[in-house]
Amino acid sequence: MVFSAIDKLIGYAETNLALPARDKLYARNTILMLLGAEGYEESKAEYAGESLPELLDELIALALREGLITEEETERMADAVMGALMLPPSAVEEKFSEIYERSPAAATEWLYDYSVKAGYVKKEKLDQNPRFTAKNGLIVTINKAKPEFRDPKKAVSGNSVKGGYPKCSICRENEGYFGRAKRTLRTVSVTFGDEKWFWQFSPYGYFLQHGIAVNTRHIPMHVDEETFFRLMDFVDSFPHYFIGCNAPLPRIGGSVLAHDHFQGGGERLPLFQVPTKNKLFFDGYHAWVGVLDWYGTAVRVTGHDRAEVAALSEIIRSGWVSYRDEARGLIPFDSEGVHHAVSPTVIKTQNGYEMNLILRSNITSEQYPDGVFHAHPEYHIIKKESIGLIEAQGLFILPGRLVEQLERVKDALLSGALPEELSEFGLVYDEIAAKGKVKDRASADEAMREELASICERILCNTAVFESHGQTSKFLKELGFHE
Repeated sequence: MVFSAIDKLIGYAETNLALPARDKLYARNTILMLLGAEGYEESKAEYAGESLPELLDELIALALREGLITEEETERMADAVMGALMLPPSAVEEKFSEIYERSPAAATEWLYDYSVKAGYVKKEKLDQNPRFTAKNGLIVTINKAKPEFRDPKKAVSGNSVKGGYPKCSICRENEGYFGRAKRTLRTVSVTFGDEKWFWQFSPYGYFLQHGIAVNTRHIPMHVDEETFFRLMDFVDSFPHYFIGCNAPLPRIGGSVLAHDHFQGGGERLPLFQVPTKNKLFFDGYHAWVGVLDWYGTAVRVTGHDRAEVAALSEIIRSGWVSYRDEARGLIPFDSEGVHHAVSPTVIKTQNGYEMNLILRSNITSEQYPDGVFHAHPEYHIIKKESIGLIEAQGLFILPGRLVEQLERVKDALLSGALPEELSEFGLVYDEIAAKGKVKDRASADEAMREELASICERILCNTAVFESHGQTSKFLKELGFHE
């Protein structure tokens, strides 16, 4: 009977989700209501340390067998059941605030762990994603759980909401909303200046404790001087995290451009590890700017004074959004709209605030209809989706289809011939074969990792709006910076 599975889950919630003993009957009755079960028979089944997927699989299998749910309802029902076993949002917020007073890092660790134990963050699936750090410093992952959106318009539509409630996939109104299987979503409030925002973890995060900070107001994404202050507000509150913002433009930004939000988490991405090539100053300021030794075009503003860091960042941002070099195809705006923007990202170190500004352009051309400063067509078989904030910082999220496809390419390398149905991978095959390093499966695996890292590096170089670090320095000097 389904009652035994319910009783085990209630025991799980007592142990892992802080379900109060006083609320056990209420939680059980809520689950019975969700399943449409009539009555209840005590099973005496007890939680014995089983994993959450095991417990949910048992519940769903019994509910299906007893005709309580259909196959189409399984995912949403599992989410709804877990939502009934969790602390309500107010209690989660209260617990988070209590821990935060002792340690911001402990608070975010608690919330992340709670989100994993509730099944909202799919850590078990995330841990199965292939991932490696390459010799060139880039991190390459294959996200098997994330759908591939090779068309930016489809990516945007994938995050829109039919019916207008909630207005988009990241609005706070999603918290507990059955219609989008968000019964297990829990958020906590944060304040930037005088604005109310909230923080939540991503169910399919790309890196350690990947989350988003979202404006409670549903307003379009934008980057201006106030953005830099808000980013610094965040790392003041959570100094163990980084935080950043996608460029607020299609093709080079995120897929939810209609709602102002940031991305961040507990991992130090490759961009943060690289040094600057030089030090440039601006009269009257102690903070300084350096060109990053990076594949894309990026600069770093460093200083202890928030106002100085924000002011210098705004000088660079405003200078870039109006910068024009038609010989290189850098057109800041035309009849199709604005084409230049920056992706800012900040961490706190012993040097103060380190605000990295990645210069981006989404201009297109007849030769490059997907973007002049986007992955070039020969690399689309590996990555055609937008190169957003995370990839621009050196962590590449490649499509799940590559797991099977690249295994077949490795088979071809070992056999000495690429089959016709894999002809799209001709570049990958030819470049690896030309090195002559593939002798067995292990060497094929290593050669494929090197090739993927090389292609990701070249894609980042494709996104560079200036051809050299010297040109980036020249741009900064034209804005008034000097040695």
